[in-house]
Amino acid sequence: MARHDRQALMQKFQDMVARGEPIIGGGAGTGISAKCEEAAGIDLIVIYNSGRYRMAGRASSAGLLAYGNANEIVLEMAGEVLPVCKRTPVLAGVNGTDPFIVMPVFLKKLKELGFAGVQNFPTVGIIDGTFRQSLEETGINYSTEVDMIRQAHELDLLTTPYVFSADEAVEMAKAGADFIVPHMGVTVGGTIGANSAKTLEESVRLIDEWGEAARKVRKDIIVIAHGGPISMPDDVQYVLDHSEHCNGFYGASSMERLPVEVAITKHVSLYKALSRKKG
Repeated sequence: MARHDRQALMQKFQDMVARGEPIIGGGAGTGISAKCEEAAGIDLIVIYNSGRYRMAGRASSAGLLAYGNANEIVLEMAGEVLPVCKRTPVLAGVNGTDPFIVMPVFLKKLKELGFAGVQNFPTVGIIDGTFRQSLEETGINYSTEVDMIRQAHELDLLTTPYVFSADEAVEMAKAGADFIVPHMGVTVGGTIGANSAKTLEESVRLIDEWGEAARKVRKDIIVIAHGGPISMPDDVQYVLDHSEHCNGFYGASSMERLPVEVAITKHVSLYKALSRKKG
């Protein structure tokens, strides 16, 4: 397991941006996912509770509900993923609204374990409507996640937060975020993916709107897209071709669930197609 310096990582990523080389990150819910992603040359790996759920055949949205302690699950997953990642920086998804942890202590623990940075997940940002209003009014709010990113930045951890609006992009940029990840919703496709999503055209418009807002705060912030209709390589290529501000892609279900669903189904079907000669 390699240790990663934030300044060195950011220099590498800024050089990639300058060359026009997309930055590709991926979620890993298992050690084998992480090993395969690293073997393919991925630039970032992120682990959080939804990875465990989706690789157990449940929807990634399960990570937003009370099926387990998100921050404890990440610590459990660390032992599976960190030792097999020899070169790639691994980030931890942190539940920033968790009222039962001392955040500075927890972030230092993640750094000591070997995490190179953090992302805000589970996040209330993906929740909308009356329930979101109730959460915000009762102290379970996005600003707490912004504060978590601020504290992580002060500890010199790489920070790649999800954002869901231009205002949130601005707040995360002010908090020192190295990346912003415009979140387009739950990834479509496969057996447990979403069926409804924004269009690719709408996603490009929002990515650019939020990216431009963040870059008014800091010109050097990196923008990588995630989720919704951006689920396959052709979708990512469309975004890169049409977006002014997008520097890459972060895939979770796209990187591990969808490929596994296709590969295992196809592989087993080959066995089921075998026949035995009679006589």
